Amino acid sequence: MANLQFFKSHQLWKLHRKIAPIIFIPLFLTAFTGMAYRLGRSWMRLSEEKADILLMIHQGEFLGEPLVPIYVLLVGLGLIAMLVTGLTMVRLTQKKRKNPTKDSPLNAKKVHQILAPILFLPLFLSASTGILYAIGTNWLGVSDESAEFLLTIHQGSYFGSVGKTIYVALIGLGLIAMLITGINMTGIFRKKRAKVSEES
Repeated sequence: MANLQFFKSHQLWKLHRKIAPIIFIPLFLTAFTGMAYRLGRSWMRLSEEKADILLMIHQGEFLGEPLVPIYVLLVGLGLIAMLVTGLTMVRLTQKKRKNPTKDSPLNAKKVHQILAPILFLPLFLSASTGILYAIGTNWLGVSDESAEFLLTIHQGSYFGSVGKTIYVALIGLGLIAMLITGINMTGIFRKKRAKVSEES
């Protein structure tokens, strides 16, 4: 049983680690522009023209209108895959450690593991509703009015005007923190630094 859990955890870790570098930049841009758009429109009197630029990056419109649903689908599914594999790994790790060290130092790994269960549901809802909205309005002929409820869930409009902005800011910052701590754990930057030091 222990060997099976180790095998599952190892396979999930490999999948998680392979996906992370691929979707890092698209997810970072999506989180940052989504957060900047909502804060800018709600609190900073950002002009509609500048806000549209942020929304264009957020939805991947810079790739061309026909590719928007494909971009949103790939980025959204990538995020969902990261969330599911990541949370499963956290649970398997917690089961393996009967007495987890609560007083362990706060590092990238610990921050990543703390944020994962907290952000799972909001990020899952945001990703899935974003995918459904893009596919529905672009491919299935669903009107913007009919798909409005998906945007309501996507950006937390049910919390009210102020609550929506705070919600988007917290989710955006949370995702960025997850991305930065996660990519740091892959050791990509450490490898690059090691190569530079060897060459010098």
